Amino acid sequence: MVAFILTIFAKIVKSTLLALEKIILGIDPGTTIMGFGVIKVVGKKMEFVQMNELLLSKYSDPYVKLKLIFERTIELIETYHPDELAIEAPFFGKNVQSMLKLGRAQGVAMAAGLSREVPVTEYLPKKIKMAITGNGNASKEQVALMLKSLLDLKTLPKNLDATDGLAAAVCHHFNSGVKVGGKNYSGWASFVSQNESKIVK
Repeated sequence: MVAFILTIFAKIVKSTLLALEKIILGIDPGTTIMGFGVIKVVGKKMEFVQMNELLLSKYSDPYVKLKLIFERTIELIETYHPDELAIEAPFFGKNVQSMLKLGRAQGVAMAAGLSREVPVTEYLPKKIKMAITGNGNASKEQVALMLKSLLDLKTLPKNLDATDGLAAAVCHHFNSGVKVGGKNYSGWASFVSQNESKIVK
């Protein structure tokens, strides 16, 4: 009887621990470099899993770039099985063409996540910087150094697009999935309902 109770107790503890564990994939979309980072959260403690970048500058065809962004995001989802995806939202600039390209890159990464039923949350660049450094105008280098300290990273990558992707994941953890200066999508229906003005009827 005691052994049976202990077995049940062990199963409850294990299921509780699993419920407290979360994998977050962060993406900094771009058509030259897509940065990404993965963290594991157990309770309130963050653990670094992975960060890297997808180099796209050698491809001239913009549609090939979008295809590669979609495929790499799917590959990351299938490898790390994230519970949530945090993505840096495009900032508003004067160069319309750059904005359009960045928006497409972001949309493709979001579509990849939504196609695998991974909830997606957007964060404005200033919100990410504020969450990591306490300064919404912090530089990429300041964000990277703070991440190095927070996650006990041994080295930093040459290109800081990877740390930008990692920063999106950490920002999402700090905000516990609460929508902060961005939008939260739990699936296609959620995305459509929040973007009706973008739908061609």
